[in-house]
Formats: sequence, C-alpha cells, structure tokens
Amino acid sequence: MTRLIIETDDKWTREKIRLAIDTEIYLLKKALDKVKEKIKEFEIKYGELDRESLYGKIDDMELIEWEGETETLQRIQKRLKSLEEIVFEYR
Repeated sequence: MTRLIIETDDKWTREKIRLAIDTEIYLLKKALDKVKEKIKEFEIKYGELDRESLYGKIDDMELIEWEGETETLQRIQKRLKSLEEIVFEYR
C-alpha cells in the first residue's frame, strides 16, 4: 500500500493530483484490455499456452510475441495494482 500525503489548501491542486493518478489508472486498464485481447487471440489459435508446449510447434517470432505479451500483462497488472492501492491523505 502507498499512502500519498498532500499538503495544500488548494482544492483544485488536490483534485488535479487525484485526476492525474485516475487518468493513469484508466490508461493502464485500456492497455491491459488490449494485451489480454492479444493473448486471447493466441489462445484461440493455439489452445492453452505455455512455452514448453509451444516451443518448436509455432513460428519463433510468434512465440517471442506471445512471451512479450505475457510479460507486458504482468508488468501492467503490477503497476495498476500499485496505483489502485494508493490511499490519499489531505492535510
């Protein structure tokens, strides 16, 4: 969990800080949806995916692309979780 302490008398500033984080959360969710869709396309094409079962059975570039998408998925999920857990404290 992250606690973000904002010390300001300006309501506009507080709202802008919150909006910036909310906007980043929104963008990460959109990116997450796109990555999940790409992974779903691979699953439709090749079935349940894991590196060992795919190695040597599909084009190397497709395997690299799938691995990249799964890594991207994990990275986005971690960043999204981090932002969603922020607790705002105003002083």
